[in-house]
Amino acid sequence: MARIFITGSTDGLGRAAAEALLASGHEVVLHARSRQRASTVADLVSRSAGVAVGDLASADETRAVADQVNAIGRMDAIIHNAGIYLAPTRGATPEGHATTFAVNSLAPYILTALIARPDRLVYLSSGLHRGGAGSLRDLEWTRRPWNSAQAYAESKLHVAALANALARRWPRVLSNAVDPGWVRTKMGGAAAPVDLDTGQRTQSWLASSDDPAALVSGGYWHAMRQAEPADEVKDPAFHEALLQALADLTGVALPQDD
Repeated sequence: MARIFITGSTDGLGRAAAEALLASGHEVVLHARSRQRASTVADLVSRSAGVAVGDLASADETRAVADQVNAIGRMDAIIHNAGIYLAPTRGATPEGHATTFAVNSLAPYILTALIARPDRLVYLSSGLHRGGAGSLRDLEWTRRPWNSAQAYAESKLHVAALANALARRWPRVLSNAVDPGWVRTKMGGAAAPVDLDTGQRTQSWLASSDDPAALVSGGYWHAMRQAEPADEVKDPAFHEALLQALADLTGVALPQDD
């Protein structure tokens, strides 16, 4: 039995993964954006090993989420599921960051750096990450007109690259990225071709399975199979530039292997 923390687990793919892992006998630590949000899933919370509360658009609240998770105990796996899609404006977080960038890129980085290192890390990316090239020139969207689809694509490139970078930097951790496909969630809409159970299956499997096929690192996965990501995802130079930028913007250093 594994203890698994899932961000954004009160709805959509995050909740579907939590339900599946609980049904398989695992301990699941949930994450909700607010206390009110957590209260809407009291049935799920009552079966969980705990719930961390905090808005990932805020760096301070993201740090608080990390503290809450660490107080529960060491996780065996973490699924970085939370994300924003097609935000209508750049927005501004309490720290002044673009909201999509803060939630989709900065928050997974902060949580990865501050939560006690698990055995497995899984990051939810998207096939749209292949359109995210060039993001390092203006991560914060301060020089370009806002483009919600482009911002989303760039953020999903960031987390796929983060997963691959950690596979190199932390060789004792299994770190992978997953494209769940176009899933029928509030985000994906009713016309999406992939059902929730199928959409959550790969990340739940990577987080918990002892199947030798799941005990790998540095992969980019879709529908239970490895796929070929954009070149930047496997580029050590891109990794280092991205990690340095994220460290500079957050003031949080990613630990080296120990």
